[in-house]
Amino acid sequence: MENLTEQLEQIKEIRSIMERSSRFISLSGLSGVFAGFFALAGAGAFYVFINTKLNYGYSDMARAVPVDISLDFIRFCFLDAAAILILSILFAIFFTTRNAKSKGQTIWDSSARRLIINLAIPLVAGGVYCLVLLKYGWFGLIAPTTLIFYGIALVSASKYTLDEIRWLGISEIILGLIGLYFIGYGITLWAIGFGVLHIIYGLLMYVRYEAKPQEKKYW
Repeated sequence: MENLTEQLEQIKEIRSIMERSSRFISLSGLSGVFAGFFALAGAGAFYVFINTKLNYGYSDMARAVPVDISLDFIRFCFLDAAAILILSILFAIFFTTRNAKSKGQTIWDSSARRLIINLAIPLVAGGVYCLVLLKYGWFGLIAPTTLIFYGIALVSASKYTLDEIRWLGISEIILGLIGLYFIGYGITLWAIGFGVLHIIYGLLMYVRYEAKPQEKKYW
């Protein structure tokens, strides 16, 4: 019986080593939580801007096809999105690096590279597509489109990291598809997808993998 227990422990250890070598498991849930807060803040700033600087709200603007968008509005949107992205990346690097060090793992390895590549391809394609939508004045489709491509990126990258990322991606895709139908609610669904869902999934990942790492399993 003792030998059987030792063999099972060895099998678990081998499986854990194989998992760590093929998947990036140092991704911190706290990075998702902070990304969610930044997204909510950015969505709030967007609402304040269009309500104070424009003569109509987001719903009217989203349903206008095509819509005439001013240069100031485009500049604000890019600055707002850039602020959210930069802050989210910086906090992701900080928390993920800290998490990797606490587990004695490296932050940059082959699994991390595969994760970033599979994440970047759909994101770049989606970014270009959104610029085309903006060019032709299809503003109402941009918010749900970002959710769909972001969800596709997460699903694509999920095989190289934690399983929760896959379900987060599927949730983002569903919200994006809903947003394509309910055009006037795109930015609200965007805030839910990038904000609320990030916070929820980030907390789940933190509790499961970081709160008591000695008791957590990655298979």
